[in-house]
Amino acid sequence: MSAGYHHGYQQPRRPMPPQRPYKKKRRPGRVILVLLLVLVLAALGFGFYVDSTLKRIDALPDYEGRPAETPGTTWLLVGSDSRDGLTQEQKDKLATGDAAGSRTDSIMLLHLPDNGAAKPVLLSIPRDSYVAIEGNGRNKINASFAIGGPQLLARTVEGATGVRIDHYMEIGFGGFSNIVDAVGGVDICLDEAIKDPMAGIDLPAGCQELDGAKALGFVRTRYTFATSDLQRVQNQRKFLSALFEKVKSPATLANPFRMLPLMSAASDSVSVNEGDHVWNLASVALNISDATSGTVPISGTPNIGGQSVVQWNKEKASQLFDLISKDEPVPAELIAPPK
Repeated sequence: MSAGYHHGYQQPRRPMPPQRPYKKKRRPGRVILVLLLVLVLAALGFGFYVDSTLKRIDALPDYEGRPAETPGTTWLLVGSDSRDGLTQEQKDKLATGDAAGSRTDSIMLLHLPDNGAAKPVLLSIPRDSYVAIEGNGRNKINASFAIGGPQLLARTVEGATGVRIDHYMEIGFGGFSNIVDAVGGVDICLDEAIKDPMAGIDLPAGCQELDGAKALGFVRTRYTFATSDLQRVQNQRKFLSALFEKVKSPATLANPFRMLPLMSAASDSVSVNEGDHVWNLASVALNISDATSGTVPISGTPNIGGQSVVQWNKEKASQLFDLISKDEPVPAELIAPPK
């Protein structure tokens, strides 16, 4: 043992370097998750708010002899020419005129099947369809709306088709225009140019984006077509599918600057049946662009009582509505537009 060594001797410890304050590691994934959660909760909250502000009407009351409930879900979609709430400046911009009251410019059935074998069906019912109206003999189907509002229209459609209507949605001129503007316009492709001063449009042939005013003119115009209202209902289905395709696109759903104005415009301008909700409307948006689309089978457009009317092909129409009421697939050729 060396002389300089003593048992138990310990060399002095070096002082520990000062410890830095502990910092939590940043976790960007957690931050993003929290932000997404906040956005989802905010969207849900706004959705419930919008749902509470929807205009609700008793459009589908029960009555004796009403068709029994059928599988699947059937909507009655109505576009009215109501000018309620429009200023004179807005009427001039939209070329709506000043007619009082409201009539139906568009009547459609949307059937959403319960089974995976059938596709949704979007069916136009021409407003000049000559049908029986409870207590009013036979007349154009849109007369039922003028006489008895949504209730008589729904009852007339159920009576003519034998299909029970589960949900109702109605929108007027101004509301339609506002919804189109809220999503930033809608792209549409035209085979031919359309010029109609009465509808306030002068559209070139080809693909283009329509704002609210031009879109309203496009779905209203009929005097420039040889088949008049029959061509118009085709244009209405075409535009409606394009509109809802835009509504459900990520460019709309993930953009609060579009989604919030859209929901606000819907709450201001869409009327639904009592018991209908925003989430019911969402099912329309998600399915309508994928639907088999067409018009009630037509046999002719005779002149009855001094007015031109649309008569359905009884055999084909009966076959069509029987398939819908049974929630069975509808062949596209059965509702193909007339040539």
